Amino acid sequence: MRRLMPAALAIVFAAVPIFPSFIALTSVAFPGISLLPRVPTLALLGVCGVLAIYALAMLWRYGAGEQPMLVPLLGVFGATVAAALLGFDPRGGLLFTGIIGLGVVWHCSVVRFYDDPSAAGAIFWSFLLSGGIAAAAAIAMIVTRVPVSQYVIQHGRATGTFILPGELAGYLIFFLPLAYALGRVAHQRALRAVAWTAFGVGLLALALTYSRAGWMGFAAAAAFLVAAQTRRLRQGAGAAAGVVVAGIVVVGLLFNAHHNPSEDYTRLGIWQTAEQIIDRFPLTGVGPFQFSRLYAVLRLPDADATAFHAHSVYLTFFAELGLVGICAVAWAMWRFAAALRARITNASAPAVLLGLSVAAGLVGVAVQGLIDTVSVVIFGLWLPMMGLALAAARDRSYAAGLER
Repeated sequence: MRRLMPAALAIVFAAVPIFPSFIALTSVAFPGISLLPRVPTLALLGVCGVLAIYALAMLWRYGAGEQPMLVPLLGVFGATVAAALLGFDPRGGLLFTGIIGLGVVWHCSVVRFYDDPSAAGAIFWSFLLSGGIAAAAAIAMIVTRVPVSQYVIQHGRATGTFILPGELAGYLIFFLPLAYALGRVAHQRALRAVAWTAFGVGLLALALTYSRAGWMGFAAAAAFLVAAQTRRLRQGAGAAAGVVVAGIVVVGLLFNAHHNPSEDYTRLGIWQTAEQIIDRFPLTGVGPFQFSRLYAVLRLPDADATAFHAHSVYLTFFAELGLVGICAVAWAMWRFAAALRARITNASAPAVLLGLSVAAGLVGVAVQGLIDTVSVVIFGLWLPMMGLALAAARDRSYAAGLER
């Protein structure tokens, strides 16, 4: 049964581009088009559940091994469960808590089984191919303007299967640094070729999202990767600053491209309402997916009529999970940074680059999250990619997973 683990890992990483369709299973009124019908979406959720049961069985049978993130991630899961039970609609929070639980399982599975024969290769091949296809499909939909409803709603911005342009941008912030790293250090010539091709397609798709938060997030990811690879601190800081300045210039020049100008200041009212929600429910929050319910009651008179999140991942977490949830997330991120630093200290250059490329994605979405909440990052990428960074930074993982 363990021989199936590479295939299971490949399926999960390949399916990430259609994870945003899970939002259609909730009661949230989202401003976009889900290209995946309800029945296939439920089937995908069921497949993920079956794969999670399989992964749990393998972890039970062969042991979890070294899991530096297990306790902090269980803390995040526990805080989410508490917020759901004490919130306004415990049943409505079941999907969120269930997907966070799946994320913990797959994080542990990646860390534990990444060294298995063909496991790393399966992850990278599936991630590159599905991401490249998803980016190419988003570009094709812009060129052909099909479906028309999506093109109109998103003002001609690349979206694809991600429902919102910002979701596609968040995915590509993870995708592009890893594709770049694999293009440089992968042993297999075919994998390097696919990586560089996917990198080019993904970069074009990111540009066509016209996501200002996404562009700045990618600039932050690139700056982190440049600084981390520069031996001299001053040179690294200078290069990183140059990348960030370039990102600011691009955003400034194309500030309103393919955006409705009336949307430029809508976040201000949403943020003020989020502060009011936090002020009333500071400890455990209002519960997962309950921001929109409280927003309708507490919003300012001149604010948008609806908002299904706070347009800031930090304000969203604080409003829905409370201080307990924010502290749990901060503890998990601090523990991840310490664990990754310990692993790359004595690792080879290729292993370091792979680990840092995934970490760059985390840095990028942390910057994007300042003014946006990206569900595909929270549900499909955050926890598994932390596991991939820790696993890829091990020298033996690089040797075992990317053999010629």
